[in-house]
Amino acid sequence: MRSMKSRRRGGFTLVELLVVLAILGLLAGLVGPQVMKFLGSSKTKTAKLQIDDISSTLDLYRLELGRYPTESEGLKALVENPGGMANWNGPYLKKSQVPKDPWGFEFQYRFPGENGSFDIWSLGADNSEGGEGESADIKSWE
Repeated sequence: MRSMKSRRRGGFTLVELLVVLAILGLLAGLVGPQVMKFLGSSKTKTAKLQIDDISSTLDLYRLELGRYPTESEGLKALVENPGGMANWNGPYLKKSQVPKDPWGFEFQYRFPGENGSFDIWSLGADNSEGGEGESADIKSWE
């Protein structure tokens, strides 16, 4: 009888393991969606901050060169001299490359802008116009 008690104290029963797995499953079901929602909103906020940073850099570019990059030059003009620009003192971005949005896609740039001097936007997680939630467009003019 003594050997049965000592063997029983050394492990868990199948019922105990199933109860723990059920509790973990319930917790994951309740907490998981909240964590994913938070992750999506943080990427949106990061994209907005990146757009603000690029906008400030474009203003510096304009101060030095007297104009914003053309649409054909694009944001690449912030890291590479578009050619023949004597006052170009770049690269104007820290890492000498134009950042991608948090989903790994290129930022969109339009000059002249329809909503300001220039327009910068990210197409969101789906990389297409419109969308809701994490797939919504993030724009410099909103």
